[in-house]
Amino acid sequence: MDRKKKRKSPVAVLCSALGTVLLILLVVLCLPLTLPRVMGYDIYTVVSGSMEPAIPTGSLVYIENAQPEEIKEGEVIAFYGARDSAAVITHRVVENNTLMGQFTTKGDANEKADVNPVEYEEFIGREVLAIPVLGRAAQLFTSTEGKAAAAGVIGAALFLQILGSVLESRRNKGKKRNS
Repeated sequence: MDRKKKRKSPVAVLCSALGTVLLILLVVLCLPLTLPRVMGYDIYTVVSGSMEPAIPTGSLVYIENAQPEEIKEGEVIAFYGARDSAAVITHRVVENNTLMGQFTTKGDANEKADVNPVEYEEFIGREVLAIPVLGRAAQLFTSTEGKAAAAGVIGAALFLQILGSVLESRRNKGKKRNS
């Protein structure tokens, strides 16, 4: 059997490759935002400079569950800013008072410790990783505009994949007619 090697149209190859690259980029961007959640980590974006330079504004912070009594001085924790607040703060522990069930915390960039102690009930968990800049991408993906942009990228990638297939099938049909 003599098989002829089919040469694909350069435009079809380019369209398919571009579509594939767009999908891969989207997956690569989404992995650090979704995979850790599946593994049990909470993810927060740092919106203030209180922990700079260790954790810059715009960083993505990964928080693991921990028992508050196990937290040591110097560790970075995440906690709710006030009992009735959904705001999450990430600061360093200056003291863990296990008898009172509260932490004294301080932002690295702040001169003094936080005025209000953090009750154990407000404690979320311990910081295990902070990735600078990635928090800004996370905010983009969670906004309405970001979701629309992601949907647009997916649509464009699928369009390019389909266009590449259509162009290739038209080329093959044209070659069969000419044979």
